[in-house]
Amino acid sequence: MLMILLRLVFIAGALFFLMLLLRAWWQRRQRGELESTPFGKVAAIGFVANFLDTLGIGSFAVKTACYKHFGLIDDRVLPGTLNGQCVLPTAVQSLIFVGMVDVDPVTLVSMMVAAALGAAIGARHVAAFDRQKVRVVMAGSLLVVAALIFCGLLGLFPLGGEAMGLSGTKLAIALVGNFLFGVLMNVGIGLFAPCMTLIYLLGMHPIAAFPIMMGSTAVLSVFSASTFIRRGAFDAQAVLAVAIFGPIGVVLAAFLVRSLDLAMLKWLVGIVVLYTAWSMYRAWLSGRQPAVSGPATV
Repeated sequence: MLMILLRLVFIAGALFFLMLLLRAWWQRRQRGELESTPFGKVAAIGFVANFLDTLGIGSFAVKTACYKHFGLIDDRVLPGTLNGQCVLPTAVQSLIFVGMVDVDPVTLVSMMVAAALGAAIGARHVAAFDRQKVRVVMAGSLLVVAALIFCGLLGLFPLGGEAMGLSGTKLAIALVGNFLFGVLMNVGIGLFAPCMTLIYLLGMHPIAAFPIMMGSTAVLSVFSASTFIRRGAFDAQAVLAVAIFGPIGVVLAAFLVRSLDLAMLKWLVGIVVLYTAWSMYRAWLSGRQPAVSGPATV
C-alpha cells in the first residue's frame, strides 16, 4: 500500500511541475522572452546525462560541464535549470526503482521528507543569488563531490553493509545529511554522490541507495524547481528539452543496460567534476576583475 501511495506522489508531483513548466514556457514565448538555447543540443546532453544518472553516476556534473564548455546556459540560472531538468527523469526513476528494492519504509520515507525540507528552505535563498555567488558556491561544492567520488573509487570509504534500514542515531545522521543534500541541490549539486556515500558509511547495503536517492530527488526537486520557476530563475527552453528526452535515457538505462564498466565511467565523471569546478572558479575570478575605465576627463 505504501509503495502505491509513493508512486501516486511521484506522479502527482511530476504532473504539477509539468503544468508549471508549460505555463512558464508559453508565457515567455508569448512575450518574446523565450531563451534562444539550442533545444537539440540540450536534449542530447540531457538524454546522456540521465542515462548515466540511472546507473547511479549522477547527472548534474555531466550537464554542468557540457553547458559550461559549450556556453549553453547562463551561470545565474544554472541551479534552477538543473533542478527543473531533474524532476521528470527522477520521477520515472522512482517509479521504476522504488518497490523493486526492499528498503525499510521508515528509512525511505523519512529521508525523502528530510531532503524535500532542505530543498524547500534552500531554494528561497539560492533563487536570489547573483551570477558571481552561484559560480563560487558551485565551484566549492563541486570540489566536495569530486572528493567523494575519488574517495569511493580509491576504497577510502567502506563499501556498505547488509542493512536495508536505519534506526536511532544512524537514522538521525541520515536525516540531517539528506536535509543538507536537499539544500545543496539548490546550488546545482546533485544528491546522488553524497547520499550514496552517506548510506555506505552508515552500513547500509549499496543497492538500498538507489530507491532512497532517486525517491528523495524526485520529491525534493518538485519543491526546489517550483520555487525557481516562480522566481523566473531558470532556462525554460533547456528545462523543457530535458523534461522530454531525459526520461527516455532513464528507461533505456533501466531496462536495456546489463553490463557496463561503471568504475571507468565514475573516474571520467570525477575528472569532469574537477574540470567544471575549475571552470566555475575561473569564471568567478574573471567576474571579480574591475572594469577598465576610460581616460579621465578634465
